[in-house]
Amino acid sequence: MPRRVPVRDALERAWYDGSRWIWLLLPLSALYGLIVSIRRQLYARKILTTYRSPAPVLVVGNITVGGTGKTPVVAALVERLSARGLRPGVVTRGYGGQASDWPHQVRGEDDPALYGDEAVLLARRTGVPVVAAPRRADAARQLLDLGVNFIVADDGLQHLALARDAEVEVVDGARGYGNGFLLPAGPLREAQTSRRRVDLRLVNGGEGDFTLQARDCHPLGRPEAREDLRAWSGRAVHAVAAIGHPQRFFDTLTAAGIRVTPHRFPDHHAFDQGDFRGLDDRPIFMTEKDAVKCERLRLPRAFVLPVDAVFTHQARQAVDDLLDRLLDARSH
Repeated sequence: MPRRVPVRDALERAWYDGSRWIWLLLPLSALYGLIVSIRRQLYARKILTTYRSPAPVLVVGNITVGGTGKTPVVAALVERLSARGLRPGVVTRGYGGQASDWPHQVRGEDDPALYGDEAVLLARRTGVPVVAAPRRADAARQLLDLGVNFIVADDGLQHLALARDAEVEVVDGARGYGNGFLLPAGPLREAQTSRRRVDLRLVNGGEGDFTLQARDCHPLGRPEAREDLRAWSGRAVHAVAAIGHPQRFFDTLTAAGIRVTPHRFPDHHAFDQGDFRGLDDRPIFMTEKDAVKCERLRLPRAFVLPVDAVFTHQARQAVDDLLDRLLDARSH
């Protein structure tokens, strides 16, 4: 059954529903903001050093905690870079990974418990070199050794030790910036004033810049056996999600006409058999990120729903313009 984190759930609800009790945490947010500001100043004054790669570095991230659709955006950017004949690679932290051999070139068959679920997913989805390391500069150096000539940094807006040529911020169009407060009174990792420094802002959903569009679903561990999601309309399923914004996944299934019983887990949750014990024999749907952790469980009746970031025409042009500027700047 789902393992909830009551304090975290209460905080997230308060960030977005206008609860006033959250104001009690504002002194902690002020302290957090001071630490963030001091850290940024230390990098700006070169007291803390940064590594600048000879290859262009494009950082993709968000200033809020929780899911915004960042990982599909990284995959889409890698695809556009590859289409230009470049040799892109991805730097990622390997969040949640318990390995000790950092940096590590992540492959699709790697254990996500060692190197992180998002890192393994990116290796599978992109087909380009993906290197994980808590110190992203170390990962960038290894990518260069692998022949990469353009680096995309996954979730690195706040990781200032790796110098960047440009930044892309991904925003959840439905939730936005919540109450606008810094952690823990709000969802912000850094003050909204920092929004001015990003080179491109991509809003997910609604009238924004891209949407996450579902592809054909497939049985867990069998991506070649694709099924049209529309064929599931009217059927009842369990839906499990251990991602930053699970409601988006549940809504996608519901929009396809599927009757969903949702099961929320903490982001990056390490699934085991006990999480599925007690569920009835209805099929189980999960996200791609969760699937990389569940394949070893060999769950019967489990299905995976991949999604792609699909840009509007205007956003696609803005992305291409940014890539042109980066490549032109590095060629001079």
